[in-house]
Order: sequence, then structure tokens, then C-alpha cells
Amino acid sequence: MPFATRDGVRLYWRLDGDDAAPPLVLLNSIGTDMALWAGCVPALAGRYRVLRIDTRGHGASDAPGGDYDLPMLAADVIAVMDAAGVDRAAVAGVSLGGMIAMQLALDHGERITALALICTSATMDAAAWGDRIATVRRDGIAGIADLAMDRFLSTGFAATHPAEAASLRRGLIAMADAGYAGAGAAIRDMAVIDRLPGLALPVLVVAGDGDRSTPFAGHGERIAAAIPHSETVHLAVGHLAPVEAPQALAGALIAFLTRDAATDAAAATLFEAGLVNRRRILGDAWVDASLARRTDFTADFQAMITRIAWGEIWGRPGLDEATRRLLVVAITASLGRWEEFGLHVRAGLSRGGFTRDALKEVLMQTAIYAGVPAANTAFAEAGRIIAELEGTDS
Repeated sequence: MPFATRDGVRLYWRLDGDDAAPPLVLLNSIGTDMALWAGCVPALAGRYRVLRIDTRGHGASDAPGGDYDLPMLAADVIAVMDAAGVDRAAVAGVSLGGMIAMQLALDHGERITALALICTSATMDAAAWGDRIATVRRDGIAGIADLAMDRFLSTGFAATHPAEAASLRRGLIAMADAGYAGAGAAIRDMAVIDRLPGLALPVLVVAGDGDRSTPFAGHGERIAAAIPHSETVHLAVGHLAPVEAPQALAGALIAFLTRDAATDAAAATLFEAGLVNRRRILGDAWVDASLARRTDFTADFQAMITRIAWGEIWGRPGLDEATRRLLVVAITASLGRWEEFGLHVRAGLSRGGFTRDALKEVLMQTAIYAGVPAANTAFAEAGRIIAELEGTDS
């Protein structure tokens, strides 16, 4: 049996597939081991060098006492990748495995090529997990087995697949109490959500429409909104997607990972270039607030305008930046787009993009070519902003 050892803890791993194929790391949920992925491996191993790992505290890996944390579990994965001779890999993780995958990309981004985050969360209820950990340390896993099983599988699947449900329960009950409690602490204490907007690699969010543990609303949608250019796939499954729909999940992973890598890289590069321009023109505070307001409904639109408006158009060399800023002011005033007008006037004046005299001349031109009423409102809006910036009343 292959083991990697980190800080005295043995970590069990297994490789399947062609050694020359692109590497894919699979990470299990809390309360399961690498067997969680058994139904997906035949399809995945035909295309990838599949590396499965028993997370610290699970399966054949050691289960030391005490609290674990996500940086620790991410470092464990890197140690296993080193032992298996895997330099860089895509990572797919279910639940806790998805949390570890996010931490991996944040802490060891140079080793990770893509993420598939399956039925997972970046913001769990810390108090609820604290209670669960206390119960396990007091009563053993048997004390939370019914709760965990109720959230593992969708109601319909559990009723029609009693053998699979019974097997999962046996594996859960057999798990080391210290391992479950330690991994639970990593979930309780995770702190990744605020760092996710910095990820530039391809990300797939897989949502289980019957997932009662990390439902897409409030969990997956927050990840999708936080990570630029991520994409989402919905499956008719509960929390443990590899158990309920292994072929559908494997197909979704293959479709995501085999897309044109050059296209993905170009889109990511353009997004990053656009984000730099957007921050320079509008300021970090405004951009951070705008990104924080993204939802699953608006995230694609935000990614599109960052790539195209801020990456392609604002990145063109034909005009100097001050001219571009003043053109935006003139056009938004002419069209009566007062929210955008105010945003660019404020940014231009407060960040040295243009002078008050230049703004005045543009609004005078606007009066002639777009009409006095538009210019009248523009002068009023600009005057209000100037007064605010100078700390006086308009």
C-alpha cells in the first residue's frame, strides 16, 4: 500500500490510469474515504492519471487527535502529489474535499491547474459544526451517524438503494472518532470565501439539486459568485454526487477538463488584465464592493464586462486614458446614464484622471451636441460630486 508521510502522519493514496495521462486528484468528503469515487474511476481513468487520497483522519490514513485545519489538509495533498510524482494537477473534491481544493488553489496555486468543487461550501455554520465536534468527542461517531446519513443522500436515492446507504453507514461508523472530529474542526474554522475572487484558474461548481447539507442556494452560489469566470453544473443528486450519479459526474468533469485549455487561459488572462484596468480607473474599494455583490445570476455578466469592456476596450492603445475617461463622461451624460456618469466623474476627479477644467469643457461640448437639458443635469450632478470631494455642501 502506498503511503506518504508528513509530520509523522501516514497518508494513503492510490493511482489509476495511464502514467502519461494528465493528472487528476480526487478528494473525499468528511466521513468517507477514497472509495467514494469508485463509481467514477473507470470513466476518469480512461483519460486521466487519477490520484485518490484518503484525507487525514479517514480510511487507511492516520487519524491523529486534535483539530485539523484546511492549510494542514492542503499541505497533506501536496505531500501525496510529491510522493506520487505529480507536479501539477486538476483537483476535484466533494464537500470537505472541495474545501481542501479551494485551500490548495489559494496556498499552492502553482501546483493546481483547475478545480471542480462538488456539493461543497466556503461558509459553513461554525456553531453547528462546533456542536457536532463536541458530540463526536463525547459520544463517538455513533452520536451523529443519523444526522450525517440523513444529509449524505437524497431521500429518493436512499430509499431505492438501501445497500449503498448501508455501506456508507458502515464506513462512517467504522471511522476513527478523532479523525472525524479533527476534520470537522477544519470545516468549522475554514476562512476561504474572502480570498476566492483572487483565483484565476478554471473552476467548475457542481451543485446537487437534492443536497441538503450544502444546498446550492447559500453555498454553491456563493462560491460561483466569488470566483471570476467559474461555471456551474447542476445534477439531480444529494450531497454525495459520486455515489448517486457517478457517470453523470464523471461526464461533467471530463467535459470541463477537456475544454480548449488555450481558450480558458486566454479568457483568464483577459479577465485579469481587465480587472487591473478596472481597479486603476475606478479604485479598489468600488471594484471590491462590486465583486462582493455578484450572485450566480450576475456573475457571468460581471466577468463579461471585465473581460470585454475593461480588458479589450480600455486596454486598446489608440487613445490616452484621460481621453477615454472624458469620452465616457460625455456619452453617459448624452444618454442620461446618470449612475455611470457619476461613477466616472467621481473616479476621474478623485484619482487624477482628468481636471475640473477638462470636465467643464466636455460638458460644454455636450450641451451643444447632445442638448442643454442633458448638460444642465450633468453640470448639476458633477457639481454635487465636486462639493462632496471638497467636503462642502452642494
